[in-house]
This record gives sequence, structure tokens and C-alpha cells, in this order.
Amino acid sequence: MEEFIELFAEALERENEIKMEDEFRNYEEWSSIAYLSVIAMMDEKYDTQMEMADFKKLRTVQAVYEACTKK
Repeated sequence: MEEFIELFAEALERENEIKMEDEFRNYEEWSSIAYLSVIAMMDEKYDTQMEMADFKKLRTVQAVYEACTKK
């Protein structure tokens, strides 16, 4: 989980602490570029592909983590 948080923070270029319960869309760094970076990280590091419509349903960092690690 720590590795995921580090990768998520890197994708967002976020220096502040990330908590699993955070609603990531409320981060100041969240943008369409951040979205693309997170999707690329999910694909590269977790071999997880996700459609935009499905990603929009995710609200928290925890939800993104669960989407990456369910198999």
C-alpha cells in the first residue's frame, strides 16, 4: 500500500501527504493531466486498464488502490 501511495503521489506530482480516505479529486494538483498520469501508472505498474466512465465512479485513493489490486 505504501508503494501505491508513493506512485499515486508521483503521478500527481503531489508533495503533501496522501491518505487512503482522501477524495483525490479535491487535491489542488488534480487535473486532466493528473488523470492521465494516474491511468498510465495503473496500467504500467498494476497492469490495470480502466475506462473513463469506470474511473469516474472512483472517489477515494482507497478505491483506486482496490481497482488496481483486485484480480
